[in-house]
Amino acid sequence: MKIIIAAGTGFLGKNLEKYFTEKGNNVYILTRSPKKENEIYWDAKTIGDWKNILEQSDVLINLAGKSVDCRYHEKNKAEIYHSRINSTKVLQEAVNLCSEPPKIWMNASSATIYVHSEKHLNTEENGIVGDDFSMNICKSWEAEFFRAQNQGMRKIALRTSIVLGNNGGAFPKLKMITKLGLGGKQGRGNQMVSWIHIDDFCKAIEWIIDNENISGPVNITAPNPITNEVLMKKMRRNLKIPFGLNAPVWQLEIASFFLNTETEILLKSRHVYPEKLIESRFQFSFPEFDRTVYNLLREGG
Repeated sequence: MKIIIAAGTGFLGKNLEKYFTEKGNNVYILTRSPKKENEIYWDAKTIGDWKNILEQSDVLINLAGKSVDCRYHEKNKAEIYHSRINSTKVLQEAVNLCSEPPKIWMNASSATIYVHSEKHLNTEENGIVGDDFSMNICKSWEAEFFRAQNQGMRKIALRTSIVLGNNGGAFPKLKMITKLGLGGKQGRGNQMVSWIHIDDFCKAIEWIIDNENISGPVNITAPNPITNEVLMKKMRRNLKIPFGLNAPVWQLEIASFFLNTETEILLKSRHVYPEKLIESRFQFSFPEFDRTVYNLLREGG
Protein backbone atom coordinates (compact mmCIF):
# COMPACT_ATOMS: atom_id res chain seq x y z
CA MET A 1 0.00 0.00 0.00
CA LYS A 2 0.90 3.64 -0.36
CA ILE A 3 0.36 5.23 3.06
CA ILE A 4 0.64 8.93 3.89
CA ILE A 5 1.05 10.00 7.53
CA ALA A 6 0.53 13.71 8.12
CA ALA A 7 2.51 14.96 11.14
CA GLY A 8 4.08 11.52 11.40
CA THR A 9 7.34 12.30 13.22
CA GLY A 10 5.97 11.94 16.77
CA PHE A 11 5.54 8.88 18.97
CA LEU A 12 2.51 7.41 17.14
CA GLY A 13 3.70 8.34 13.66
CA LYS A 14 7.15 6.80 14.07
CA ASN A 15 5.67 3.55 15.34
CA LEU A 16 3.13 3.41 12.50
CA GLU A 17 5.85 4.15 9.93
CA LYS A 18 8.02 1.31 11.28
CA TYR A 19 5.05 -1.10 11.51
CA PHE A 20 3.82 -0.55 7.96
CA THR A 21 7.27 -0.24 6.35
CA GLU A 22 8.33 -3.59 7.82
CA LYS A 23 5.25 -5.13 6.15
CA GLY A 24 6.47 -3.91 2.74
CA ASN A 25 4.31 -0.79 2.36
CA ASN A 26 5.46 2.57 1.01
CA VAL A 27 5.08 5.14 3.80
CA TYR A 28 5.44 8.89 3.25
CA ILE A 29 5.54 11.45 6.06
CA LEU A 30 4.23 15.02 5.84
CA THR A 31 6.28 17.15 8.25
CA ARG A 32 7.46 20.72 8.88
CA SER A 33 11.07 19.47 9.13
CA PRO A 34 11.77 16.81 6.49
CA LYS A 35 15.04 14.98 7.08
CA LYS A 36 14.64 11.63 5.32
CA GLU A 37 13.93 10.65 1.73
CA ASN A 38 10.32 9.67 2.44
CA GLU A 39 9.56 12.93 4.31
CA ILE A 40 7.83 15.80 2.50
CA TYR A 41 7.49 19.39 3.68
CA TRP A 42 4.08 20.74 4.67
CA ASP A 43 3.04 23.52 7.04
CA ALA A 44 -0.34 21.96 8.00
CA LYS A 45 -2.10 25.15 6.91
CA THR A 46 -1.67 25.78 3.17
CA ILE A 47 -1.78 23.77 -0.05
CA GLY A 48 1.66 23.04 -1.45
CA ASP A 49 3.52 20.51 -3.59
CA TRP A 50 2.88 17.96 -0.86
CA LYS A 51 -0.66 17.49 -2.19
CA ASN A 52 0.74 15.50 -5.15
CA ILE A 53 1.82 12.65 -2.88
CA LEU A 54 -1.85 12.03 -2.00
CA GLU A 55 -2.62 10.99 -5.57
CA GLN A 56 -3.28 7.26 -5.93
CA SER A 57 -2.57 6.62 -2.26
CA ASP A 58 -4.38 3.93 -0.33
CA VAL A 59 -4.42 5.45 3.14
CA LEU A 60 -4.10 8.94 4.61
CA ILE A 61 -3.54 9.18 8.38
CA ASN A 62 -3.60 12.64 9.95
CA LEU A 63 -2.01 12.94 13.39
CA ALA A 64 -1.54 16.73 13.41
CA GLY A 65 -2.30 18.78 16.51
CA LYS A 66 -0.45 20.67 19.23
CA SER A 67 0.11 18.53 22.33
CA VAL A 68 -2.48 19.02 25.08
CA ASP A 69 0.31 18.48 27.64
CA CYS A 70 0.54 22.21 28.36
CA ARG A 71 -1.14 24.97 30.38
CA TYR A 72 -4.58 25.88 29.04
CA HIS A 73 -4.10 29.65 28.75
CA GLU A 74 -5.66 31.49 25.82
CA LYS A 75 -2.63 31.28 23.50
CA ASN A 76 -2.22 27.53 23.97
CA LYS A 77 -5.98 26.95 23.71
CA ALA A 78 -6.00 28.75 20.34
CA GLU A 79 -3.01 26.71 19.10
CA ILE A 80 -4.56 23.42 20.25
CA TYR A 81 -7.76 24.31 18.36
CA HIS A 82 -6.30 25.76 15.16
CA SER A 83 -3.58 23.11 14.73
CA ARG A 84 -6.30 20.45 14.58
CA ILE A 85 -8.90 22.31 12.52
CA ASN A 86 -6.49 23.88 10.01
CA SER A 87 -4.62 20.64 9.26
CA THR A 88 -7.89 18.75 8.74
CA LYS A 89 -9.28 21.54 6.58
CA VAL A 90 -6.21 21.80 4.30
CA LEU A 91 -6.05 18.02 3.87
CA GLN A 92 -9.69 18.09 2.77
CA GLU A 93 -8.83 20.80 0.22
CA ALA A 94 -5.95 18.67 -1.07
CA VAL A 95 -8.13 15.56 -1.24
CA ASN A 96 -10.72 17.52 -3.25
CA LEU A 97 -8.01 18.44 -5.77
CA CYS A 98 -6.94 14.80 -6.30
CA SER A 99 -8.04 13.02 -9.46
CA GLU A 100 -7.47 9.73 -7.56
CA PRO A 101 -7.76 10.57 -3.84
CA PRO A 102 -6.87 8.22 -0.95
CA LYS A 103 -9.32 5.35 -0.46
CA ILE A 104 -9.22 5.65 3.34
CA TRP A 105 -8.68 8.71 5.52
CA MET A 106 -8.12 8.31 9.26
CA ASN A 107 -8.06 11.46 11.35
CA ALA A 108 -6.79 11.62 14.92
CA SER A 109 -9.34 12.36 17.62
CA SER A 110 -9.33 11.50 21.32
CA ALA A 111 -11.12 9.40 23.91
CA THR A 112 -11.24 12.68 25.86
CA ILE A 113 -14.36 13.51 23.80
CA TYR A 114 -16.38 11.57 26.40
CA VAL A 115 -17.43 13.02 29.77
CA HIS A 116 -15.65 12.28 33.05
CA SER A 117 -17.18 8.90 33.89
CA GLU A 118 -16.38 6.47 36.67
CA LYS A 119 -19.39 4.15 36.13
CA HIS A 120 -20.72 4.64 32.59
CA LEU A 121 -18.70 2.71 29.98
CA ASN A 122 -18.49 4.83 26.82
CA THR A 123 -18.84 2.98 23.53
CA GLU A 124 -19.09 4.63 20.13
CA GLU A 125 -22.84 3.98 20.20
CA ASN A 126 -23.76 5.08 23.72
CA GLY A 127 -20.81 7.29 24.70
CA ILE A 128 -21.76 10.55 26.43
CA VAL A 129 -20.03 13.50 24.76
CA GLY A 130 -19.78 16.49 27.07
CA ASP A 131 -19.17 20.23 27.05
CA ASP A 132 -15.86 21.72 28.22
CA PHE A 133 -12.69 22.95 26.52
CA SER A 134 -11.17 19.53 25.78
CA MET A 135 -14.43 17.87 24.73
CA ASN A 136 -15.40 20.83 22.54
CA ILE A 137 -12.01 20.67 20.80
CA CYS A 138 -12.68 17.02 19.94
CA LYS A 139 -16.24 17.78 18.77
CA SER A 140 -15.07 20.62 16.50
CA TRP A 141 -12.23 18.47 15.18
CA GLU A 142 -14.54 15.60 14.22
CA ALA A 143 -17.18 17.98 12.83
CA GLU A 144 -14.56 19.51 10.50
CA PHE A 145 -13.37 16.05 9.48
CA PHE A 146 -16.81 14.64 8.67
CA ARG A 147 -18.13 17.88 7.14
CA ALA A 148 -17.34 16.74 3.58
CA GLN A 149 -17.83 13.23 2.23
CA ASN A 150 -15.86 12.15 -0.84
CA GLN A 151 -17.34 9.41 -2.97
CA GLY A 152 -15.42 6.17 -2.61
CA MET A 153 -13.48 7.37 0.45
CA ARG A 154 -13.93 5.82 3.91
CA LYS A 155 -13.43 8.19 6.84
CA ILE A 156 -12.54 7.10 10.38
CA ALA A 157 -12.05 9.32 13.46
CA LEU A 158 -9.55 7.65 15.80
CA ARG A 159 -10.79 8.24 19.36
CA THR A 160 -7.51 7.14 20.88
CA SER A 161 -6.87 6.58 24.58
CA ILE A 162 -3.47 6.75 26.32
CA VAL A 163 -1.01 4.81 24.16
CA LEU A 164 1.71 2.94 26.08
CA GLY A 165 5.13 2.32 24.55
CA ASN A 166 8.80 2.61 25.45
CA ASN A 167 9.83 5.25 22.93
CA GLY A 168 7.42 8.04 23.86
CA GLY A 169 4.01 8.84 25.30
CA ALA A 170 2.97 8.28 28.93
CA PHE A 171 4.75 5.03 29.84
CA PRO A 172 8.32 6.34 30.36
CA LYS A 173 6.88 9.04 32.68
CA LEU A 174 4.82 6.48 34.63
CA LYS A 175 7.91 4.33 35.01
CA MET A 176 10.02 7.28 36.19
CA ILE A 177 7.60 8.52 38.86
CA THR A 178 7.11 4.95 40.13
CA LYS A 179 10.88 4.43 40.47
CA LEU A 180 11.15 7.74 42.32
CA GLY A 181 8.68 6.48 44.94
CA LEU A 182 5.90 8.77 43.71
CA GLY A 183 3.80 5.97 42.24
CA GLY A 184 0.80 6.26 44.50
CA LYS A 185 -2.69 7.21 43.44
CA GLN A 186 -3.32 10.65 41.92
CA GLY A 187 -6.23 12.51 43.47
CA ARG A 188 -8.83 10.09 44.81
CA GLY A 189 -7.47 7.38 42.50
CA ASN A 190 -10.93 6.24 41.37
CA GLN A 191 -10.72 7.91 37.96
CA MET A 192 -10.77 5.31 35.18
CA VAL A 193 -7.80 5.05 32.83
CA SER A 194 -8.31 3.79 29.28
CA TRP A 195 -5.09 2.73 27.60
CA ILE A 196 -3.69 0.66 24.72
CA HIS A 197 -0.31 -0.97 23.99
CA ILE A 198 1.48 0.68 21.06
CA ASP A 199 1.60 -2.68 19.23
CA ASP A 200 -2.19 -3.03 19.49
CA PHE A 201 -2.58 0.59 18.36
CA CYS A 202 -0.67 -0.19 15.14
CA LYS A 203 -2.51 -3.51 14.69
CA ALA A 204 -5.87 -1.74 15.15
CA ILE A 205 -5.01 0.80 12.43
CA GLU A 206 -4.16 -2.05 10.05
CA TRP A 207 -7.35 -3.89 11.06
CA ILE A 208 -9.50 -0.85 10.26
CA ILE A 209 -7.80 -0.49 6.88
CA ASP A 210 -8.54 -4.13 6.07
CA ASN A 211 -12.17 -4.07 7.30
CA GLU A 212 -14.34 -2.08 4.91
CA ASN A 213 -17.34 -2.14 7.26
CA ILE A 214 -15.59 -0.01 9.90
CA SER A 215 -16.13 3.74 9.52
CA GLY A 216 -17.01 6.85 11.51
CA PRO A 217 -15.70 7.30 15.08
CA VAL A 218 -13.75 4.32 16.46
CA ASN A 219 -12.52 3.92 20.05
CA ILE A 220 -8.86 2.90 19.90
CA THR A 221 -8.38 1.48 23.38
CA ALA A 222 -7.90 -1.82 25.17
CA PRO A 223 -11.12 -3.47 26.42
CA ASN A 224 -10.20 -3.37 30.13
CA PRO A 225 -9.93 0.15 31.61
CA ILE A 226 -8.74 0.27 35.23
CA THR A 227 -8.73 2.85 38.01
CA ASN A 228 -5.75 5.12 38.52
CA GLU A 229 -5.14 3.51 41.94
CA VAL A 230 -5.04 -0.01 40.49
CA LEU A 231 -2.85 1.14 37.58
CA MET A 232 -0.26 2.62 39.94
CA LYS A 233 -0.34 -0.53 42.14
CA LYS A 234 0.38 -2.65 39.06
CA MET A 235 3.23 -0.32 38.04
CA ARG A 236 4.78 -0.64 41.52
CA ARG A 237 4.38 -4.41 41.56
CA ASN A 238 5.91 -4.91 38.12
CA LEU A 239 8.81 -2.56 38.90
CA LYS A 240 9.26 -4.14 42.36
CA ILE A 241 8.94 -0.77 44.09
CA PRO A 242 7.50 -1.38 47.60
CA PHE A 243 5.84 2.01 48.15
CA GLY A 244 4.41 4.99 46.29
CA LEU A 245 3.44 8.35 47.74
CA ASN A 246 -0.11 9.46 46.99
CA ALA A 247 -0.60 12.87 45.38
CA PRO A 248 -3.70 14.78 46.57
CA VAL A 249 -5.34 17.21 44.15
CA TRP A 250 -3.80 20.31 45.76
CA GLN A 251 -0.30 18.89 45.25
CA LEU A 252 -1.10 18.04 41.64
CA GLU A 253 -2.32 21.60 41.06
CA ILE A 254 1.00 22.98 42.27
CA ALA A 255 3.07 20.38 40.40
CA SER A 256 1.15 20.88 37.16
CA PHE A 257 1.85 24.62 37.31
CA PHE A 258 5.60 24.04 37.56
CA LEU A 259 5.54 21.19 35.01
CA ASN A 260 3.62 23.40 32.57
CA THR A 261 0.68 21.02 32.23
CA GLU A 262 -2.91 20.57 33.47
CA THR A 263 -4.29 18.28 36.19
CA GLU A 264 -7.09 17.20 33.82
CA ILE A 265 -4.61 14.91 32.07
CA LEU A 266 -4.26 12.87 35.30
CA LEU A 267 -7.61 13.39 36.98
CA LYS A 268 -10.18 13.02 34.20
CA SER A 269 -11.91 9.63 34.26
CA ARG A 270 -11.71 8.16 30.76
CA HIS A 271 -13.93 5.07 30.83
CA VAL A 272 -13.95 3.90 27.23
CA TYR A 273 -14.69 0.58 25.50
CA PRO A 274 -13.68 -0.41 21.91
CA GLU A 275 -17.05 -1.79 20.82
CA LYS A 276 -16.48 -1.47 17.06
CA LEU A 277 -13.14 -3.26 17.24
CA ILE A 278 -14.54 -6.02 19.48
CA GLU A 279 -17.64 -6.53 17.30
CA SER A 280 -15.43 -6.81 14.20
CA ARG A 281 -13.48 -9.55 16.05
CA PHE A 282 -10.23 -7.68 16.44
CA GLN A 283 -7.84 -9.67 18.65
CA PHE A 284 -5.86 -7.63 21.16
CA SER A 285 -2.34 -8.90 21.87
CA PHE A 286 -2.36 -7.01 25.16
CA PRO A 287 -5.91 -6.80 26.55
CA GLU A 288 -4.76 -6.66 30.20
CA PHE A 289 -2.66 -3.95 31.84
CA ASP A 290 -0.36 -6.39 33.70
CA ARG A 291 0.59 -8.12 30.47
CA THR A 292 1.20 -4.77 28.82
CA VAL A 293 3.53 -3.54 31.57
CA TYR A 294 5.37 -6.87 31.71
CA ASN A 295 5.96 -6.75 27.95
CA LEU A 296 7.10 -3.11 27.89
CA LEU A 297 9.49 -3.58 30.80
CA ARG A 298 10.95 -6.71 29.22
CA GLU A 299 11.38 -4.95 25.86
CA GLY A 300 12.55 -1.60 27.22
CA GLY A 301 14.39 -2.55 30.39
